[in-house]
Amino acid sequence: MTDAPNKKFRKEMNAGTASLVMLSVLGSASEPMYGYQIAKIVTQKGSMMKQGALYPVLRSLDSIGLLESFVEPSVAGPPRRYYRITQLGRDTLLEWLEIWEQTKNFVDVAVKGIEND
Repeated sequence: MTDAPNKKFRKEMNAGTASLVMLSVLGSASEPMYGYQIAKIVTQKGSMMKQGALYPVLRSLDSIGLLESFVEPSVAGPPRRYYRITQLGRDTLLEWLEIWEQTKNFVDVAVKGIEND
């Protein structure tokens, strides 16, 4: 069997969960974080997301007001863009977590139903 269906499925799953993951990471952060810090946390948790895919998601969340960002000079290297979750982002995260639970429960029930047939 070709790996193409698996790649497509993984890509679609990542696209659907990346925003939730980014909001969750920043929602539990005690201070603003820059992209590489976020990528490191996501990678440590075993994410299938590629680091380069995180930045468009962060920019998108910033553009719709769920995150806010600012740039600060770096001691070593180029300036860094830091992100922090907004109140709207926190409210949205709670809603998305509820939707995620409902989706996860539905998929679990559906898959178990198929397995038992």
